[in-house]
Amino acid sequence: MTRSGSTSLSRPIVAGIVTALVGFTSSFAVVLTGLDAVGASPAQAASGLLMLSLTMGLACVVLAWRYRMPITAAWSTPGAALLAAVSATEGTPEQRWSAAVGAFLVAAALILLTALVPRLGALIAAIPPSIAQAMLAGVLLPLCLAPVTGIVVNPWGVVPVVLTWLLLVRIAPRWAVPGAFATATVVVVVGIVNSGTAVEPAQLLPTLTLTAPTFTVGSIIGIALPLFIVTMASQNVPGIAVMRSYGYEVPWRPAMLVTGIGSAVGAPFGGHAINLAAISAALAAAPDAEPDPARRWVAGVSTGVSYIALGACSAVFVTLVLLAPAAVIPAVAGLALLGAFGSSVQQAIDDPGERLPAVVTFLVAASGIAAFGISAAFWALGAGLIVRGVLHLGRR
Repeated sequence: MTRSGSTSLSRPIVAGIVTALVGFTSSFAVVLTGLDAVGASPAQAASGLLMLSLTMGLACVVLAWRYRMPITAAWSTPGAALLAAVSATEGTPEQRWSAAVGAFLVAAALILLTALVPRLGALIAAIPPSIAQAMLAGVLLPLCLAPVTGIVVNPWGVVPVVLTWLLLVRIAPRWAVPGAFATATVVVVVGIVNSGTAVEPAQLLPTLTLTAPTFTVGSIIGIALPLFIVTMASQNVPGIAVMRSYGYEVPWRPAMLVTGIGSAVGAPFGGHAINLAAISAALAAAPDAEPDPARRWVAGVSTGVSYIALGACSAVFVTLVLLAPAAVIPAVAGLALLGAFGSSVQQAIDDPGERLPAVVTFLVAASGIAAFGISAAFWALGAGLIVRGVLHLGRR
């Protein structure tokens, strides 16, 4: 290969590495928070993080290589935030985790069904965007408050994280959350050194933990259905739109098949769901990744390989979270979700005619109520649709 050819190839490879680093470090704390909320042990959460990294990495490689497009996959960050907001806590952690794994499998089956039955995708599209985004905003609100409350709980640990984020938002927005995580890592390491806590080498080795699923009405209605809806509405559909804006028509059915199969394979090991990347998709698909659109698919493959490499460090990330001082990691997770929260609020209330149903949806989701073992996200969706139906009754 000539020197110019090597240089040309290195650019999309570097773009893929950057895409994976930004995507992983910006939201892995949200994933771990969500898995912990539904009963996962540290070992099970590490397994879930590892499996998500492997499946979305392989999805990137398969889709980018097969279709010669910079298609990238990601874990469902809104889905992880949804898990973190689940307040139905019936049963032991083991029972809740087993039921959550069952819900992950159901959500994966629905993604696969979307590929096979186009009518299901049309049904999801029929949900008013204002209602779906209001539900997501309500789910995200408690998590986005973590940096605020964290400053009061642990100012010495959280304030440096927030200041780093703020500085980088101004000068390098892409690296704001990764930079906040890097500062949090320094805070954790300083705390470990000062406390003399010993870390066993075995804690840092990646392992997979298989969980037998159980299927309950509460987990299917309260976790699986909302997880499927937010994954489709907040990740897959926007992901298609982002790629189209750069001139790429992502094949819908193959993309849903690959991500659905990946979600199904990962579910028993703790992976909640993978999907098409949305925000981070632009890092691999934009001209900055490679001026020649026909060569940008290399960035998609590079992203996938990088995700797999990062997955090997899953146990290290979990150990950092376990040893972190109070409020530090929740603050990082909250900062990572501020952009998604702002976008969801804007889309929810953008149409004055849809504002009241969206506000009702938002409030019910943010309340965290759980009735009959079903989480607030489901009740929020139902309440918003009922209010909207009443207001639109008799209208064209």
